[in-house]
Amino acid sequence: MDQANNLRGLMEQHQLSATVESAPTPISVSLPIKSNCRTVAVTSGKGGVGKSSIAVNLAIALSQAGSKVCLLDANLGLANVDLLCGLNGYWNLTHVVTGARNHLNEVMLEGPAGIHVIPGASGIEDIADCPPNVQQELLRQMQQLEADHDFLIIDTGTGIHRLVRGFLVNADIALLVTTPEPTSLADAYATIKSLSSSETPEILALVNQADSIRQAHAIIERLQQTSRLFVKTEVGSAGFIPRDPHVSQAVIARIPVMIAAPNCPASAAIRQLGRRLDQSAAPRGGFFHRLLERFSKRAA
Repeated sequence: MDQANNLRGLMEQHQLSATVESAPTPISVSLPIKSNCRTVAVTSGKGGVGKSSIAVNLAIALSQAGSKVCLLDANLGLANVDLLCGLNGYWNLTHVVTGARNHLNEVMLEGPAGIHVIPGASGIEDIADCPPNVQQELLRQMQQLEADHDFLIIDTGTGIHRLVRGFLVNADIALLVTTPEPTSLADAYATIKSLSSSETPEILALVNQADSIRQAHAIIERLQQTSRLFVKTEVGSAGFIPRDPHVSQAVIARIPVMIAAPNCPASAAIRQLGRRLDQSAAPRGGFFHRLLERFSKRAA
């Protein structure tokens, strides 16, 4: 509670220092900084399916393959990407929004394999409550962040939350993680249903903790058929990650499995996933511009 009160006070000071007399207005439309960065938002229908671990290790795999990667932790209330990377981060994006930190570089952490980690990315929504000149400065910093990287990997919460949906529909790819468990499959379909609209991004389903390739293919085909029949939405296949004890061991040790056991079956599958995304993800550019414009319109 003390931390929340302090952040709220900093936000009020931030607004007063901007010398804005009127209420916040929507972020003005300006041309985004040119970028070929590709954005992959990783989501799931329920917790406990290994989503954050996949986001972390996918970022590492892409970095090891030569891409510049930034990992945004936007998992609402359950942010733990820094822990999975073996990092201890206190400052996050919310501190930049409130003015406790002046620049994104002050909260960015350097993670394994040279990836950049930004904790607290769910605080992006709060930018809509900032004065217009503060909005523009934060947008400029985030656009520069986008231009400096080849991939943005976003670890989101479950896909039915309004804020998470904002991340998903503005990304180049929504990577939906499920497991063979019936409850996970049901919640994965609910996520697809929540995304079925004219602004639906490319959705790729990934089966984690699969016991066999046959099982994984059957699960993805079921999701594809159900989504096509009932919500008229196409779902692509991102393949599967096999059940592998090295993954849980790596989580306990706070070392990503791509670092702790680079030759294990799960690591090999994640490398293959990275190659697939590198070949298929088409950059639209301007991810942060689209996202903040969406949040600003809701706040207006």
